Amino acid sequence: MPNISAKIGKLTLKNPVLTASGTFGYGNEYNRIYDVSKLGGVVTKSVSRYERKGNKPQRIVETPSGMLNAIGLANVGVERFISEKLEFLQKLETSVISNVVGSSLQEYVEVTEMLEAQDGIAGYEINLSCPNVKHGTAFSSDPKLAFQMIQAIKNVVKSDRPVIAKLTPNVTSVAEIAKACEDAGADSVSLINTLIGIVIDIKTRKPKIKNVTGGLSGPAIRPVAIAKVWEVRKSVKIPIVGIGGIMTWEDAIEFFIAGATAIQVGTANFVNPNAPLEILEGIENYLSKNKIENLSELVGSLEV
Repeated sequence: MPNISAKIGKLTLKNPVLTASGTFGYGNEYNRIYDVSKLGGVVTKSVSRYERKGNKPQRIVETPSGMLNAIGLANVGVERFISEKLEFLQKLETSVISNVVGSSLQEYVEVTEMLEAQDGIAGYEINLSCPNVKHGTAFSSDPKLAFQMIQAIKNVVKSDRPVIAKLTPNVTSVAEIAKACEDAGADSVSLINTLIGIVIDIKTRKPKIKNVTGGLSGPAIRPVAIAKVWEVRKSVKIPIVGIGGIMTWEDAIEFFIAGATAIQVGTANFVNPNAPLEILEGIENYLSKNKIENLSELVGSLEV
């Protein structure tokens, strides 16, 4: 069998298939369908300092080859996450990566500090790029702000848990932001978050999303995501976690070739809950069929 492990900082994932934050709940919802410990890791729903109700409905609309959402980072808050959600996650035999969000640098730092005191967390994905809340993309749109955020978080992470910066594609140069994160000490970057979009009801001439704009995800954005991974791969040395419209194992292979070390499955979870396991099986079969002994041989192998 080929070696399909993936290394993110000092964390070794047993395989490169993760779930994307916001599409997999807190893990226990999908564990009723299959053993999520078979995955390389689970990225939790965003965790903020205090509970967030999110945006008012309508906040999800289907689009051709995708969906638009403006959930608004609804979550139980870090205290309830620790008291109600973490016990289940600690029992999983896979890596649990907590997605951290906030409205200020101090909130990000505070949440990370509280999580640092807990067992069972393997790393942090710092969500700098949600387009559905006020100032949601500010920290991943300005290299100086991105640097300050990652540096501040790295200063409070005393463990070996990697810090992964989740970036937006809604900028002129995502590579510039990624480089700033790397310079600040980020162990990895994950990209892309959703693209900003609007869907209009032509009968009422009003937006179908209450928030007006939402984040576009699904197969429609995959070529953009792959291009951004390739762009960033040329600018940083740290690992990249690829996200964006991955529905099949073939999609995942594209991301690896473009330069991703690991991938996250998001919107596919809503369509086919078993998608992450099917993608994992497909990756293993592809490597075996092509006599590739280590997944790392495939990473960044795009010939141009």
